[in-house]
Amino acid sequence: MGHEFYIKRCLQIAKNGIGTSRPNPSVGAVIVLKDKIIGEGFTSSYGGNHAEVNAINSVKNKKLLEKAIIYVTLEPCSHFGKTPPCADLLVKWNLKQVVIGCVDSNSLVSGKGIFRLQKAGINVVVGVLEEECRAHHKRFFTVQEKKRPYIILKWAETKDGFVAPETKNEQKPVWISNKYSQQLVHKLRSKEQAILVGTNTVLADNPKLNVRSWFGENPIRIVLDRELRIPENVNILDGSVKTIVICNGGSLKRENGRKNIFFEEINFSKNVAEQICKVLQKHDIQSLIVEGGTQTLQTFIDENLWDEAMVFIGDNNFGKGIKAPKLKGNKVSEQNIKNDVLKIYKND
Repeated sequence: MGHEFYIKRCLQIAKNGIGTSRPNPSVGAVIVLKDKIIGEGFTSSYGGNHAEVNAINSVKNKKLLEKAIIYVTLEPCSHFGKTPPCADLLVKWNLKQVVIGCVDSNSLVSGKGIFRLQKAGINVVVGVLEEECRAHHKRFFTVQEKKRPYIILKWAETKDGFVAPETKNEQKPVWISNKYSQQLVHKLRSKEQAILVGTNTVLADNPKLNVRSWFGENPIRIVLDRELRIPENVNILDGSVKTIVICNGGSLKRENGRKNIFFEEINFSKNVAEQICKVLQKHDIQSLIVEGGTQTLQTFIDENLWDEAMVFIGDNNFGKGIKAPKLKGNKVSEQNIKNDVLKIYKND
């Protein structure tokens, strides 16, 4: 088997750490001897082992390591953090060869891990399926290179382009997408670190913004409440999950001592999305789902602060109502989810 085959396997197992490894990237590692996989691992929850450590620990006979090749999606780290440098571990076990998907752009690592390995006489191959590996580590690279979270816009619209009817019936909520699409959204929530909505969404729907139809951690909740109009008894202020309320700089703050509720002030007159990103960076948030109404979504679109958009098109029409956001992006995929259509766009 060639290098690409084993890097693809690394990418497969690395998916198991998405949503739990942050703020570390979810790396996949595979150890191969004579075209046979003898060890595998992915990044543990933060503070736990890195992928390389887990892969080496899975090899029963450590004497085999000096004849083996280790494949990793990302350059092994070369600095002390919560754990010792992985590059030093690979040198210790004298691996025959290290094959790397992409270079780490973190200034603490960037090339230093590769240099450490080469200095020890280990053969290093870099750039195997580099584009695919960078795509897998998109959250990590966005934070490192753009100094903001990876931002996913998500909404559901009707065939005739509306996200909500003109008037809502509180006794009978109107769902645009089907239950399978709704479950997929909960899967998305389990992978991303935070989710954001605006004031009107909270007042109209009183959402919980949690993971109910999938397994995983609930995302951090972000709510834009410019004038603090949201009542204290809504679901997102129940304290069950860390929640950040972003309000106007001139607004009177509520008591900040409430469990898991944090207040941050911005100026809503300009560059709102940019200021939101700075708040999220302050709270070490690496990825965000924007799941608000048209006004909130359009704010991120107009400021060109988004990376991916997931648009669910339901099998219904409203005739009139609240129009969907206007988006210009590169459509990368389209799939049917029963009678719904999911279109995914990238901001290239």
